[in-house]
Amino acid sequence: MATAPDVGAVTDRAAARAFVDTHIAPHANAFERDARIPEELIERIGAAGLWAPFLSPALGGAGMDMVTLGAIHEEVGRGCSSVRSLLTVHTMVSWTLARWGSQAQLDQWAPALASGSALGAFCLSEPGAGSDAAGITTTAVPTGGGWTINGVKKWITNGNRADLYLVFARTETSIGAFLVPRDAPGVEVSPITEILGTRGSMLAEVSFKDVSVGPDALLGPSGFTAGMVLTGTLDLGRYSVAAGSVGIIQACLDACTAYTSKRSVGGTAIREFPLIQAKVSDMLTDARAARLLVAEAGRLKDEGDSATLMATWVAKYFASVAAARHASEAVQIHGANGCGPDYPVARLYRDAKVMEIIEGSNEVQRITIAGEAYREMN
Repeated sequence: MATAPDVGAVTDRAAARAFVDTHIAPHANAFERDARIPEELIERIGAAGLWAPFLSPALGGAGMDMVTLGAIHEEVGRGCSSVRSLLTVHTMVSWTLARWGSQAQLDQWAPALASGSALGAFCLSEPGAGSDAAGITTTAVPTGGGWTINGVKKWITNGNRADLYLVFARTETSIGAFLVPRDAPGVEVSPITEILGTRGSMLAEVSFKDVSVGPDALLGPSGFTAGMVLTGTLDLGRYSVAAGSVGIIQACLDACTAYTSKRSVGGTAIREFPLIQAKVSDMLTDARAARLLVAEAGRLKDEGDSATLMATWVAKYFASVAAARHASEAVQIHGANGCGPDYPVARLYRDAKVMEIIEGSNEVQRITIAGEAYREMN
């Protein structure tokens, strides 16, 4: 993959903001309209070191801490949720490999994932089961020293572009995680288009029809995968979505303060109207509160504290609900202009709704958070 010479390494929020303002935000509506992220941007993200900066330098990463990663994913989410979604699933694949991969698997895939010369997709969700690991029907059967995989995965972010699929399949004794290259015979990819939001995230249905992989495709020891899915990997995806939701709130705030400063009614800028000020005030407050919740979850991850799991649930719930609410208000503030393609708020509105569903729906989150409240009481 060629590198983009006009891009330097992005290692903090300020650099991420500049990168997003130059290369992502101005083109986000076009990404949505085209239902894809252009290869040029994928290369620029790689040149900026953003695909998997949390990997160790030995694996091609920058050893970035989780607090900083969350800040960067917020900035990318502010510019385009579709791009942030690609970073999310690629992060999940890369982190899983780094955490449980053998040395041979690391040597084969980690440098390519770190640079973005190979992009990953996380294949858990299935038709009729969603992301419920207990409902997995895809199978992996031992054959000839390796494995034969059969099944269908749906709603796979980056599935239409990915080079490597992390596939969860039911074995005779447990659920296994398998590294499956896109070009493996029997892998079939069907794009999913005209979705509500994150339209540039290149969703696909991925079918595996008698896909044969070697014994080295199995990631980690047998029987470990269910716990991994329910904790570390999905937690990291949830953290990225929480950060991206903060970015949506900030984007709504930015759009509304700019629009209301220029839009006038009867000769008065609508920023002077009390109802407009109330909406903007709530956006600012929730953006800052959600940002702090995400930072707390990131800090606990960096410290290796298991409390990060619940902190991430809380951050994702609060941020996604707030993003959906404020995106709706942003469209309302823009009036008819908010329903058209000339302003970003219609896209933010569509994307925000998706945040309430992915990586744990709000209903599941509320049940989980309530359970924690009762445990703390005892």
